[in-house]
Amino acid sequence: MNSGGHEMIKVKRLRHVTFTSPNIEAQLDYYQSIIGLGVIQRSDGRILLGTESEELTLVLERGAASQLTSIAYEVAPNLDPADLQKSLASLGIKSEIRSDTAPGTAKALVFDDPDGHRIELFSRWEFCKAVEPIRGLAVAKLGHVALHTPDPGRTAKFFGDVLGFRVSDRIEENFVFLRCGPEHHAMNFARGTDGRLHHLAFELRDASHMHQACDLLGRNKFQILWGPVRHGPGHNVAVYHYNPDGYLIELYYSMDLMLDEELGYFEPRPWHHDRPQRPKTWIGLPRDVWGVGPAKEATEFSPEMRGVK
Repeated sequence: MNSGGHEMIKVKRLRHVTFTSPNIEAQLDYYQSIIGLGVIQRSDGRILLGTESEELTLVLERGAASQLTSIAYEVAPNLDPADLQKSLASLGIKSEIRSDTAPGTAKALVFDDPDGHRIELFSRWEFCKAVEPIRGLAVAKLGHVALHTPDPGRTAKFFGDVLGFRVSDRIEENFVFLRCGPEHHAMNFARGTDGRLHHLAFELRDASHMHQACDLLGRNKFQILWGPVRHGPGHNVAVYHYNPDGYLIELYYSMDLMLDEELGYFEPRPWHHDRPQRPKTWIGLPRDVWGVGPAKEATEFSPEMRGVK
């Protein structure tokens, strides 16, 4: 790293998230039997879950409140946590280097974002095999995390300036989509009173996997709150439901990709709104390419409920 001033940290991939829950058994059952993650390791009060591709995806910890506590990202392989720490210090951000955050992760740099979520950065990690058979949908991966924030613009600027995220799209002044790799978004920020989760998204393989997901949700009495719908921003096909802790979960496939940052547009698709599709601010409705709007039970999506707990 150069010694002259601050060099931006570039996040490459979203890796895993940590949730506390008073009822981790119900959460575990849901993530195994519906989402299709496998148990990698379990101890009293902490369960690590991964995908069929053996990537650590979700950490469940027993806690008094049900909340998202931490988001982990992968950075470039040659980055030293000590250099990253100096880089953050130059921006006035305190951080610590820890070696106990997850199995297969030697060292992680840990600090807080403006809304109090713990951010973990690491460059080297190992695949983790599930010790129990994988059931349910066997989702492809954790796709993105959407959070409420009092000021989406400010939070997006922090993720851009500090972690190298790029803005892919905005919806008026209320929603920002950020990418760290080729996929349209790995993080979203929605206007709200605090930093609670807006939704968590898992990627599916294709249309038949989505069909299977809808059948599995229906059979297990999870109401589909919105979808299948093809969105405007990102152009992913998505369905949404609430999990047992009342979190909104999105299952999606076919998201826009920007394979070349220099070209600055998303790979052309027949269903794109614009030719070419570039990052922009979306104004007004309808934004979706097709699909009916969300059910009235999905308060996260109704403008009159925005920012209301």
